[in-house]
Amino acid sequence: MILWHNTRCSKSRQTLALLTANGHDPEVRLYLQDAPTLAELTQVATLLGGPAAIIRKGEAVYKELGLKDASDATLLSTMAAHPILIERPVLLANGKAAIGRPPENVLTIL
Repeated sequence: MILWHNTRCSKSRQTLALLTANGHDPEVRLYLQDAPTLAELTQVATLLGGPAAIIRKGEAVYKELGLKDASDATLLSTMAAHPILIERPVLLANGKAAIGRPPENVLTIL
């Protein structure tokens, strides 16, 4: 069980607290410092319905880079280069992935 976590994000902190409260001890990956590889992003995007499902469209860099009509390959490579664009938190467990928005979403894959 791995949680892609951003300590500055309230939903990410709430998700980690929820997991802990439910007896889970996920490996915490601070994805801004330890960015996922292109292969990891591709795998997670596949599990969650595509790159558009895991990219943060509200981030300034999304708009600055003009990603609105970008291809899946471009979205994935851009998230690899700019991990701030990755939606958070993401829990990987049991061969599945879930985004913790709301935090309770992650419980569905456990």
